[in-house]
Amino acid sequence: MLDITPIAAFDTNYIWLLINRDKQEAIAIDTGDATVVQNFLQQNQIKLQAIWITHHHHDHTGGVLQLVKQNPDVQIFAHKNHGLTDKIAQKNLTLIDENIPITAWEYAVKVWQTFGHTDSHLSFLLQVGNKQVGNKIHVFCGDTLFAAGCGRVFTGTIEQLFASFQRFNALATDTLFYPAHEYTLQNLEFANFILPNDNNIKQALKNYAQLQKINKPTLPTTLANERQINVFLQALNPSDDLSLAVQQKTNISDNQPLTIFAALRKLKNNF
Repeated sequence: MLDITPIAAFDTNYIWLLINRDKQEAIAIDTGDATVVQNFLQQNQIKLQAIWITHHHHDHTGGVLQLVKQNPDVQIFAHKNHGLTDKIAQKNLTLIDENIPITAWEYAVKVWQTFGHTDSHLSFLLQVGNKQVGNKIHVFCGDTLFAAGCGRVFTGTIEQLFASFQRFNALATDTLFYPAHEYTLQNLEFANFILPNDNNIKQALKNYAQLQKINKPTLPTTLANERQINVFLQALNPSDDLSLAVQQKTNISDNQPLTIFAALRKLKNNF
């Protein structure tokens, strides 16, 4: 049985832990802050088995070196462009990319290139469940997809980010996404700015505001939910309402999905 637990870090980050309760071992995803991870492990008497890195930004990698020192047997799984090859001993580092399979104990994990936010961003897809919920795909997507939003484009391209969203959108509707940031309310406020008459977005704003009042995470999120509240995901097949709303707020004149997606990202950059 695996538990999936978020550890809050900095102002908005989540460091996701996969915890094998039978073995009392954990895999951590995007360890920007070593202290909060190590404190959790010690308090719960859990051994850190591995760290998965989605991309190279410091708030996702800044705690890796300290955690290796504190956990000498830990294995780091990262792309060659994540900046760790000259910092981590070879015995602790496994370089990964698309189609290089890894495991979470006995469970197979797919590594996907989900470029856009950066030009070497990876996502990790774990398929596991139980008798109550069945088998589901759990996607640790870093800064590619957020609840009701998407990552800002840095060293990747908007075309790559669009393609990554298309790939996510082809998954099963009950797929669970585990983004690395708690940006949900801000993203919903932007979605409401774009589509002020959308009842799904209005209701989500109310629901998630209540969660934040009691300091509860708004994540994970499902693909089915994102199709209702995420205007970037909706841009893959834009409705007339979405196309018109974006055209009215920008100088674009067509309703092609990539054009709408790119225009939304520019609008969000300045929102």
